[in-house]
Amino acid sequence: MSSPAPLKLIALDADDLAVISAHVQDARVQPSDIVWRQNEKRLVVGINRLDWEPTLAGGTCSRRLIAALRFDRVLACKSRNIDLEAPNAALELLGIEFHVSDPPGGSALLMFGHGGALRLDVECLECELTDLGTDDLGTAG
Repeated sequence: MSSPAPLKLIALDADDLAVISAHVQDARVQPSDIVWRQNEKRLVVGINRLDWEPTLAGGTCSRRLIAALRFDRVLACKSRNIDLEAPNAALELLGIEFHVSDPPGGSALLMFGHGGALRLDVECLECELTDLGTDDLGTAG
């Protein structure tokens, strides 16, 4: 069975972001893979996401993919219950929401297990999810 084409999604509104959120649900993240580039107004998060496409196509198990989640036009980035001093800690991304406060601006909220969160105050929503390849270990669990 051939591998599906790498996923590349762009979100410019809350509905688009809900689609990206579904694709990153239960992704693994390490604090060392969260890169806040304040001068560029950009946040990039390296993730290890579950891909269910193989099972939907009749396969027997999912796979994990390495992907990049990027937010542009970020004015501020704040974290809660994420230990940046433990760069190899395991975080589980539960989902992403967008809350409009001053259209087209607002806050993107990345919610992690155990009450962890990143809040991004943005000029407007510009988010991209891009698959970079398969997990070298090939593990889905």
